[in-house]
Amino acid sequence: MKSDKAQIQTFWFTIINYLGTVIGIFSTIFIYPYYKDLYGKVGFIDSAAQILIPILVFGGSHAIIHFYPTLTKDNKSKLFSFSLKNILIISLGIGILILLGDLFIDSGKYKYIYYSFPIAIALAALEVFKKQAATIQKIAIPTLFEKIIPKISLLLIFILVIIEVFNETSGLIFFIISYLLVFTLSSLYVYKKSDLSIRFNTKGLFEQVERREYFVYVFYSFLVSWGSFLAFRLDGLMIPLFLDFQDNGSYKIAVNLSSAISVPAIGIFTIYAPKISALVKNNDIDTLNVKYTETAKILFFIGFIMVGCIIIGIKLFFQLLPSGKELMDSASVIYILSINMLINMGTGLNTEIITYSKYYRFNIVSVLSLVVVNIALNLYVLTQTSYGIVGVAIASLIAVTLFNAVKLIFIYKKFKILPFDIGYLKLFLSLNLIYLVVYLIPEFNNLWITLIFKIGLAIGLSLFVVYQLKLVHAYNQWVNKLISRFSQ
Repeated sequence: MKSDKAQIQTFWFTIINYLGTVIGIFSTIFIYPYYKDLYGKVGFIDSAAQILIPILVFGGSHAIIHFYPTLTKDNKSKLFSFSLKNILIISLGIGILILLGDLFIDSGKYKYIYYSFPIAIALAALEVFKKQAATIQKIAIPTLFEKIIPKISLLLIFILVIIEVFNETSGLIFFIISYLLVFTLSSLYVYKKSDLSIRFNTKGLFEQVERREYFVYVFYSFLVSWGSFLAFRLDGLMIPLFLDFQDNGSYKIAVNLSSAISVPAIGIFTIYAPKISALVKNNDIDTLNVKYTETAKILFFIGFIMVGCIIIGIKLFFQLLPSGKELMDSASVIYILSINMLINMGTGLNTEIITYSKYYRFNIVSVLSLVVVNIALNLYVLTQTSYGIVGVAIASLIAVTLFNAVKLIFIYKKFKILPFDIGYLKLFLSLNLIYLVVYLIPEFNNLWITLIFKIGLAIGLSLFVVYQLKLVHAYNQWVNKLISRFSQ
């Protein structure tokens, strides 16, 4: 029964993520390009908020998942309350630092931190409620609020600003309100569904949980979370500081469109993560190697088809859109970031294998190393070159490639396994050859016919060749089941 409940929640979690992505892509293509400066400001505010969130949470949300199984009902309420109380205390300290920073930092862009701060507080508290929702397997509704409300709100804000019903300031305030609404609805829902209560007095909690163990764990969780945000969200902060909000808007458009590539990976990670955890803990390295290679092939296959279609058709598609001229500035960045996503997907479940093993602390080293490399490369391209946002994308590609290479080497050193085999090489060469041939086909006079023909041919050939050569076992299984069902 619990398994069925978890699967239903996972299904709706995935559907909601897809829906949020569709809304985001629609807005990115048809609305945001008309006001890149505002979109760049929203990106700056969002990036600053995302970097503040791990500081405010300070591992408290992860502690709920980690310690709950061993706690009494009373202490579960106390741990939940303790996590919320810490967010309020840390928020007060961060708020004072932001006010003091305003006295010493002479930049017109600093004022946007004030928009980031309330969003960060709302999302930090939401993290605690989401982890509580996860413990009672009620994550779908909070995810719906978090993924959908801000995207719809932002879309409405842009429309109202463009038609001059709102000004920028009113729009950004409304953006903050949308996140406060997300927190309010989610917290009320989780609190209603949970049998826990909020306690101001948490005395007795650390009689069941050793205080040192708690703070070591939350500090480790904080480092990993904050490092990840710094590694993957820093671009949205650095571009406006060295270039302008217009450039940041173009970059964020590219990020939104390219990140859609990774959406199919959500289901794969959800399905395989528990299996990987069990195999690592049982030291079943042979089966782990099979699953490691299998997931890498599946993710590379899906990712390559999407990246290939982007490279073949994105400029053609932009030419057909009313907003095409504004979107074209992001095309080169989309290519680079798409390859970035493909590398992340094509190297498989590296992070999961390390996380569920006794070597989990290596994640701190790898993430913090990525932060250092990413900052250094971004500073170089933004201050020493004229590459602009293309340079930032290249810097991100180099950093992520090194990041995944280090994890691959580490896993090979500790487990003697790699996600690559001769079948992976055949898959890589086959797909590259198919998309190269399709890319070189001359364009027709009609752009729509060219776009549909090339994309259709590339996808059709990929699906056919990979099936005939049996390069992805899971894909062949799925197709065979489909064929047998229709042949009955």
